[in-house]
Amino acid sequence: MRLDKFLSEQTGLTRSQASKALKQSAVQLNGKIEKSGAVKVSPEDEILFDGERLEWLVGNQYFMLNKPQGVVCSNDDGTYPTIYQFFDYPLAGRLHSAGRLDVDTTGLVLLTDDGQWSHHITSPKHHCEKTYLVTLADPVENYYQQICEQGILLRGEKEPTKSAQLDIIDDYNVNLTISEGRYHQVKRMFAALGNKVVGLHRWRIGNIILDECLEEGEFRALTKEEISGVIND
Repeated sequence: MRLDKFLSEQTGLTRSQASKALKQSAVQLNGKIEKSGAVKVSPEDEILFDGERLEWLVGNQYFMLNKPQGVVCSNDDGTYPTIYQFFDYPLAGRLHSAGRLDVDTTGLVLLTDDGQWSHHITSPKHHCEKTYLVTLADPVENYYQQICEQGILLRGEKEPTKSAQLDIIDDYNVNLTISEGRYHQVKRMFAALGNKVVGLHRWRIGNIILDECLEEGEFRALTKEEISGVIND
């Protein structure tokens, strides 16, 4: 595994922050200062960060990823690259996504090897809220707010969507908070309103907000507060 990836997984730093720490001589590898993030490391190596030894992954792992467009959340799509390309093995083989985003949707994806934790996020009975920044093809109408709050009967569905909160940002952009995960739900909701989604970016799941420091394709470990907050939210 590359040293900068190891630092990111173990400390919660982004890859760019890890590279900066390396350049600032904050990392020692086997007793010597190491400034290259490309150096390969293994469990046999002793790695110190700011004088403290970093241990290799043990126990359950929890990460947030800023997913780029054109990447899928499945393990093997055959057409598009997957989110697991951003993680080294064996970690990549341990993780699964707690909910998915479409190939053209960007933003917050949570990954873990804790099945019970991810079930709490994805199970409909827990009503875990997700907030999306939605860009529309046509101007936003004020009545959208009331209809979203009341629930929308989607094409091919028997029950309307649960109450959703829509906050208008400007003529073409809104924040939409939903507590379900129906197939293409956000796009279908606006299609039912006679509009079209041309940009979709998820930035919140429960109490977890996408870290603004993360570039697309970057990830960091979740804090203890973020991990526990999802369950207690």
